[in-house]
Amino acid sequence: MVSKDHKLSMRRQCALLMLSRSNLYYEPKGESAENLRFMAIIDKQFLETPWYGSRQMARFMKRNSHQCGRHRVRRLMRLMRLVPIYQEPNTSKKHPQHKIWPYLLRNAVIDRPNQVWCADITYIPMRRGFLYLVAIMDWYSRKVLAWRLSNSMDADFCVEALKEALMKHGKPEIFNSDQGSQFTSGAWIDVLIDAKVKISMDGKGAWRDNRMIERLWRSLKYECVYLNAFETGSEMRAGIGKWLTYYNSERPHSTHGILTPNEADANKTEPMRLAA
Repeated sequence: MVSKDHKLSMRRQCALLMLSRSNLYYEPKGESAENLRFMAIIDKQFLETPWYGSRQMARFMKRNSHQCGRHRVRRLMRLMRLVPIYQEPNTSKKHPQHKIWPYLLRNAVIDRPNQVWCADITYIPMRRGFLYLVAIMDWYSRKVLAWRLSNSMDADFCVEALKEALMKHGKPEIFNSDQGSQFTSGAWIDVLIDAKVKISMDGKGAWRDNRMIERLWRSLKYECVYLNAFETGSEMRAGIGKWLTYYNSERPHSTHGILTPNEADANKTEPMRLAA
């Protein structure tokens, strides 16, 4: 006869297996085929004109004969985390009950790896859906330290990426992010506090700090995502992983001349000074 404790253990194992399978396959986020098509158009245009709000984007859609009114454009842009740079200093939705930490980088000189890390989340289109991608980046070298895909905006996938980056690369002195709910969540903050990392968050007038990781998204989408039209989450994970390996090890970054992010991580060049 099977004991109650044994039954409970089997149930827990089954639950963990289901969770692991869910994380492995990354089921795409569900939207209609028409909305997915509109989202792909909006995403590409926003890379070119990041100051477009829903009104300007709706005008763009109308001028290009896409039947997508402002209300739908607004909803899709919110779903994709697209906020024009002149409206807010970040592209994330704040949580009203989460603490906002002060901005620590004004006039800072960033001149070495592991001095400052940053993170951001972006929408990644698929042929029949979309996922969200988070990346942890070293500010000085521009090296991508860890990344994760998810079909939801829960903080869990961000926390997993953060833990991997800390495990593989040590810890930064400061971690800077926007004020999105994922980066103000208790789980995220607890990891940084436990690692004794200073926490910095973009405030008004600091939106320019996000430009470097936005350039990463632009390059990734034009050089990888848009060219492949991935069918499944596993295909997307493999494709993005291959491109990020190329980005870190083979693709020279304009900030460091002919050096790749991996080489900049190991070589000291001219320090970067942030504007006031």
